[in-house]
This record gives sequence, structure tokens and C-alpha cells, in this order.
Amino acid sequence: MNNTFWNGKRVLLTGHTGFKGSWLSLWLQSVGVDLWGYALQPPTEPSLFELARVAEGMNSVIGDVCDRGHLQKVIAECKPEIVIHMAAQSVVRSSYTDPVSTYSTNVMGTVNLLEAIRQVGGVRVVVNVTTDKCYENKEWVWGYRENDPLGGYDPYSSSKACSELVTSSYRDSFFHPSEYANHGVAIASARAGNVIGGGDWTPDGLVADITKSLLSKQPILIRNPYATRPWQHVLDALNGYLTLAEKLYNNGSAFADAWNFGPYESSIKPVGWLVDQLLFLWGENVHWEQDKGYQPHEANSLSLDCSKARLKLGWEPKLSLVEALEQIIVWTKSYQSGADMQEITKAAIHRFMAIS
Repeated sequence: MNNTFWNGKRVLLTGHTGFKGSWLSLWLQSVGVDLWGYALQPPTEPSLFELARVAEGMNSVIGDVCDRGHLQKVIAECKPEIVIHMAAQSVVRSSYTDPVSTYSTNVMGTVNLLEAIRQVGGVRVVVNVTTDKCYENKEWVWGYRENDPLGGYDPYSSSKACSELVTSSYRDSFFHPSEYANHGVAIASARAGNVIGGGDWTPDGLVADITKSLLSKQPILIRNPYATRPWQHVLDALNGYLTLAEKLYNNGSAFADAWNFGPYESSIKPVGWLVDQLLFLWGENVHWEQDKGYQPHEANSLSLDCSKARLKLGWEPKLSLVEALEQIIVWTKSYQSGADMQEITKAAIHRFMAIS
């Protein structure tokens, strides 16, 4: 990522009140972006968005991506050059409870955004952030590549695969790379691994559950300690999105495609291993137990092949998994002590940017 590229750029970020959106908002603010956000109210209490006073440095609009009229009005007012779409229902277990809302937000939200961009005009770059779970999971031991079949057992994964198909269809139908000279819009999708970081209170999220237990000194309930995931720090994933957006802006349609952003193989670890490491780093007498209750289906094994992003974008992870876990503990202990969480979060961003 080239920090100077972003200075003065006008960017619309959907989902800016969520965990990843809050981190990205603070990052973009720190490099001089004229930033607009469009999202629902912060989805958790507490929330990183409120703790770090994210709204102070941007134009924050509260709205629903399912409301195309409002969304289109905001895009017309904002006149963004770059749109990063992160608004989503992002919890697998919640998608079993409310599949209709999951599909409405994740599928029609993408349709509404792309249609509004088509109607308003002026946007040069669109990055649609989906998930590693958009692939048809065959429980392979090797990582999924961008040309592997899309699918999804649960409504969340399925809805994100649908969002990928919507993105591909709009790109082919209205913003085809071969016609870039006429329309000037480059659209890509980004599929990140299991993103972790300080300030995540996502319901049923692993780090959120662990953080709550550590702060309350209660035992941690783990659903499936043997499931393996491609864990990565939130800033590594966001660095991928921003690197991709730069390439789309500077090179037009050459990068208008789907992209994986995940960790090295050494960071693909079982849930139980990650929990043990966090407890060790926390350093207090807290333990975990396996939740023996009924659990809806979730994939046991998942990993990404990110060689395309490394070879063509020049992107690679900067933080090892242990470093990512250490940063989570530092952030959480700072929160526990009543520190200024905007300063703490911005300091983590600046340290990350300084890594060569």
C-alpha cells in the first residue's frame, strides 16, 4: 500500500461502524482520505466504532444497504472515486437464525450498491469484500484458489457466494474490462481469511467470546476446538483491500477480478491452539471448555491459496499469527485499563504501516 496515493482521495466505505470497518476508517483517516461511511448503527455494545470515536474524522451516514434509494442519494452526494463495500451480515450462526435478513443484506445489498453506482456514475473503483467461506467447501487440506467453484452450506456462506456472482455479473454486463475505456469503472472482489484483532465484539465470534471471558474471568466455551482456520490480523486483510484498490485505480481493468487475502500456511491453526495461545499471553487463571450443546454445521477445515495476490499485487502478510495474538492482548489490556482507544488503535495502525 502506498500511503501517499490515498491523500485527498474521496472514498465511500459501507459497513464502517463494524469491527473491520472501524479499523479501516481510522486507517483511511490517518492517510488523508476524504472519507464517507454508510452503515447501520454500531452492531455491538461495546463497539470499536464508539470506543475509538471513529465518526470524528469522517462523514458518517447511518443507513441500510437494503434501502437503495437512500444509498443512491448518498453516493450522489458523496461523489466517491473509490467504493469499498464491507456492509454485511457476517456471522454464520446468525444466518441460521435469520436467513432472510442475511440474504437481503449480503445479496441485495450488493445489487443495490452496484446499481446505484451504475445509475449515479463517477466511481472509478469498487472493491466488494466477501469471505473465504464463499467457496464450495470440500474439506480439502490445500487452499482454495480464486477459480475454484463457489458455494456455501450455511446461509451466510451461500449469500457471500451469491454476492460474488452478483459482482461478476455486473462486471461482465455493465463494466466489462474490455470496455473500460468507455465506462471507466474497475470492479473486484476480495476474499479474506478469518480476520482477528482488538475491539472485535462480533456475536459468536471466537475472539469476541474469548475477550468477554478474559475480562469477566469466566470459562471460555469453545464450539469446535479442532476446526482449522486461516487466521490473520485485521490490518493484514485491510492492507490487501487497499493494495487492490490502488491497483484498480492506477491500472484500470487489469486487476478487475476476484482475489484471496490470507495468511501463510504457518498461521492455519486449530481453534484450540489459538485459544491456548491467547490464554498464555493473557497470563491469568482462565480456562476453556468445549461447548457440548447442539451446534449448527460449520466447516472443519478451511484455507486459502493467496499466491495470485502475492505474485500480481505484491501483497503479503506482515504479521505472524503470534504477533497478531500479542496485539490483541495489548489492545484488550489497554481497554481494560481505561486507555484512550482511539490513540491505541491508531498507534497500532502506524506501527503496521512502518513495517517494511
